[in-house]
Amino acid sequence: MDKTTRIASSSAQSTGQLIRMFFHELKLLTKGLVLYANVLPVLAGFMLALYFTNTPLKSSIGIFIVTIIGSTLITAGALIINNWYEVDLDKEMKRTKERPTVTGTFSMKTVLWMGIGATGLGFVFLAFTTLEAVIYGILGWFTYVVLYTFWSKRRYTLNTMIGSVSGAFTPLIGWAAITSSFHIIPIALFMLLFIWQIPHTFAIAMRRHDEYKAAGVPMLPVVHGFTVTKRQTLVYILCLLPIPFFLTEIGISFVIIATILNIVWVFVAGKGLIGKNVDDKKWANINFIYSLAYLTILFFYMIIITLPIF
Repeated sequence: MDKTTRIASSSAQSTGQLIRMFFHELKLLTKGLVLYANVLPVLAGFMLALYFTNTPLKSSIGIFIVTIIGSTLITAGALIINNWYEVDLDKEMKRTKERPTVTGTFSMKTVLWMGIGATGLGFVFLAFTTLEAVIYGILGWFTYVVLYTFWSKRRYTLNTMIGSVSGAFTPLIGWAAITSSFHIIPIALFMLLFIWQIPHTFAIAMRRHDEYKAAGVPMLPVVHGFTVTKRQTLVYILCLLPIPFFLTEIGISFVIIATILNIVWVFVAGKGLIGKNVDDKKWANINFIYSLAYLTILFFYMIIITLPIF
């Protein structure tokens, strides 16, 4: 290998490393798992709307593309602005110390403009769908950025419920891109996601109790302790029990699967209250993992049943 070839090879490797590093930092900035948990319901809502309106996907591929890209960018923009605003909190928490806002990989000004730019571009894409979808996008973004990030997170334990409202708009965006969301399916999905996010977030708050306490964030387990949090977790999981029966139009198999998942979750969460010598952190880890599996199974199943529209 001659010198020129070696230089070119080294340059290509460096470029590749820089690209990989950039996407890694971007993943941290957009909280990769959170972004996934918000985009998956948009996809499910969109596919279900096609299914219930007997609309083939091939005739709506353009709307599909702008809906997914638009909602992803809007969600990413909200998450980036959240990181920009909460850099002082992130410095106090072990799980967030690698975010580029903390490490300085991206300047704060750059991060802010990335958040604004992603949000604006997302709404440009979503504007090619329907006004109703855009309105849900605005409501979700406003609730997360203004009501949750700027206003409630540092002040009230109620921040969990406010953040949950934001995430619950996602299936409405997907559904409304095709047809009006004044239908039992998207409304029930809104309620399912709203309720699901609360025990999911409580589990995270328990897992990261010491970090939230050090950062001064008034999460429920920090303010009222683990027992109260576990009790509240069980209450919200019980509230999920009737939701599948409002979704019978999706199919009896879905109702059965969702009900089984709900009952198992009640059992898993209940053990933390009635069991002896319970390891609270282990209980929180189990509930966190289960909540992610719960969301993934239900929403992927919704997508799978829509396959005939292809």
